[in-house]
Amino acid sequence: MKTWMQIAFLFLFALSAYYADAAGEEFTVTDLTWHDAARNRDIPVRIYAPKTASAALPVVIFSHGLGGSREGGAYLGRYWASHGYVSVHVQHPGSDSAVATSIEAMQKAMRDPQNFINRPKDISFAIDQLTALNAAEGSWKNRFDLERIGVAGHSFGAYTTLAVAGEKQALIREKLSDSRVKAVVILSAPNLRMANYDEVHIPAFHITGTEDVIHIVGATDKAIDRRIPFDKSSGPDTYLAIFEGGNHGTFGGRDQLLPGKHQLDVSIQDLVCQGTTAFWDAYLKGDSTRKEWLANGPYSQLLGGRATFEKK
Repeated sequence: MKTWMQIAFLFLFALSAYYADAAGEEFTVTDLTWHDAARNRDIPVRIYAPKTASAALPVVIFSHGLGGSREGGAYLGRYWASHGYVSVHVQHPGSDSAVATSIEAMQKAMRDPQNFINRPKDISFAIDQLTALNAAEGSWKNRFDLERIGVAGHSFGAYTTLAVAGEKQALIREKLSDSRVKAVVILSAPNLRMANYDEVHIPAFHITGTEDVIHIVGATDKAIDRRIPFDKSSGPDTYLAIFEGGNHGTFGGRDQLLPGKHQLDVSIQDLVCQGTTAFWDAYLKGDSTRKEWLANGPYSQLLGGRATFEKK
C-alpha cells in the first residue's frame, strides 16, 4: 500500500506535467480593426480563438508594450487559444510600432499623458466590441463568455492591465478601471511614480525576471523594482514569479538577438504559459484543482530553481 507521502508525490507529479503534456486544440487567427467613434480612434486587434467550441469561451485581452503591436505576446495567444480561451491582442495607437522609429519618439510617447489614459480605454472599448460581436449575427455570435474576462499585458501593457484592475496615477483623474475584468496577468510591470494599488482587488499574477531591465526610454529602475507593484498590492490571490535570467523581451515574446538566449527564452515562456493558463483556469473558470496546482506547491515544484514563486 502506498504511503500518504507517496500518493501526494504522485499527485504532485501528475499535476505538474498536466499542461506540458496536454494536447492543445487547433485555433484560428483573425485580424480586425475596430473604430472607436467617441475618440475617433482605430484599434487594430488580433484574435486567437479555438477552432471548434461547444460553448462560449472565457476571453483574455492582451496589451503590448511600448513600440509593440497586435502581433505582441503571440506565444501566449497561441497557447491560451489552444487551451480553451479566446485571446484578443489589442494594438494601442500613439504607443505602438509607429513610434518605434527612434529612442526620441519612444520617449515622447512615454511622456504623453494621453497614452496613459487611452490605453486602458482601448481595453474597455475592446470589451464593448466583443459584446457587440457576441450579440450580432455572424461567425462570432455567442462565442465569448463575457462574464469571464481576463486582461494581460507586458511592460507598458502591464501598466495598462493594472490601470484596468484599479491602479491609480495621482495626475490622472479619469476612471480607468473596468469591473468587467475578473483577473489579470502582469508581465514586466513598470515601477511608476505616484502609483497607488489600494484599489486593485482582483486576482493578479505578476511575472518578471532577474534581467528584466530596459534602457530605451532612459529608465533607471533595477530589475528587482518590477516586484514593487506586487509588494504594494494588498491581495489576496496575488502571485509573483521571478525567472532566473529572464529579460524584458523574454516575456513580451520578441525575438531575442543575444547569443545563447533563445533556448532560455523558450524554456521560460513555456513555464509562463503553463502558470498563466492554470491561473486563468482557477480564476476565470473557477477550477479548484488548477488553483491548487498553482497556489499550493506543484507549480513551484515545476519551476524548480528556474524561478522564485510567492503568493499572498
